[in-house]
Amino acid sequence: MRKITADLILPVTSEPLENAVLTIDDEGKILQIEEKTGKNSRGIEAYSGVIVPGFINTHCHLELSHMLGKVDTGTGLLEFIRNVVSYRDVPMEDIQAAILKADQEMWENGIVAVGDISNKLDTAAQKTKSPIRYYTFVEMFDFRQEQMTENTFQQYYEVYQGQSDVNGNQKSCVPHAPYSVSPALFNKINAVNTNPVTVSIHNQETPHEDNLFLTGESGFVDLFGGFGMDMTNLKPSGQTAIHYAIENMDPAQRSLFVHNTLTSAADIQAAHAWSDLVYWATCANANLYIENRLPNYQTFIDNQARMTIGTDSLTSNWQLSVLDEMKTINRYQSSIPFTTLLQWATINGARALGFDDELGSLEVGKKPGLNLLNLDARLNFRAETQVTKLV
Repeated sequence: MRKITADLILPVTSEPLENAVLTIDDEGKILQIEEKTGKNSRGIEAYSGVIVPGFINTHCHLELSHMLGKVDTGTGLLEFIRNVVSYRDVPMEDIQAAILKADQEMWENGIVAVGDISNKLDTAAQKTKSPIRYYTFVEMFDFRQEQMTENTFQQYYEVYQGQSDVNGNQKSCVPHAPYSVSPALFNKINAVNTNPVTVSIHNQETPHEDNLFLTGESGFVDLFGGFGMDMTNLKPSGQTAIHYAIENMDPAQRSLFVHNTLTSAADIQAAHAWSDLVYWATCANANLYIENRLPNYQTFIDNQARMTIGTDSLTSNWQLSVLDEMKTINRYQSSIPFTTLLQWATINGARALGFDDELGSLEVGKKPGLNLLNLDARLNFRAETQVTKLV
């Protein structure tokens, strides 16, 4: 059993605590949160800084960790996809070593749960061993070619069956993106996800995506044509990409829309009208890495969007750190308060993944992990702001 205090404790779901002690058991479960007094001060671990819950990374591609530094920045999403697809011949031992290293990096950076995209089984063994709780999204795409749907689904369903679902890990079948999934494949995905799950989908990351649905004039036509897929017969709907997604997804499931750099107020409102289980993941560093653009976060705040934070992969990022994502958002859109970013990084992410029974906030009975941030009393980010994992 440990007793821990700091200059400030931020439970997230309740008011900040300036003179409090957290008592936790040997497994990290919070047994008590009480005011610090002379009676209970014996044996306390006292830290300078701010204690917050463990971070939730709602979007990652752990299986791509071996591609760190392999893809140029600023190319735009279409060229990025070409580069990722072309980088195939890597020894499995190198892939596994990179997965292990990235998993350890996230744990050391105070991340306690991850929503992870998987197309293969490369990460399954590490997820079973890891202290991090994983929600594995087995991503499916048929390039909107319905003649491919059945074989594609069976291929990825085998991957789904082999994913880790022990030690609190969860899994679901998910669509890749509006531009790459046919209505037939959406239907098969929906049929598999009969229990309450989280469904992740990449959304509105590049102008080419909306253009495909608005006018049909899009770089995706040539991109997929290069893969042997004919998209010339797909008729534009005259609406943005997210409308196609919500027409085909299940509103009864938690839905996590990822990236959203071009998502408008009208798009957000349409999604919220469709379902009250909508969450939004932002991956600031990856958006800058690939397309050199960020969402307008104020638009999401103004529309009461439940924002979460992801890191994306080491193919599109320099590190896997939720704190660094928060710092990047603060650097470019500094009007967002630290406490708001902290909600995105903790409780919102836990709720999006369905892990909020144990994670995301400092409450008695939870095992959320404890992170120490070297912030001052005004909670201002600095270049040297770091996270120290206490629990």
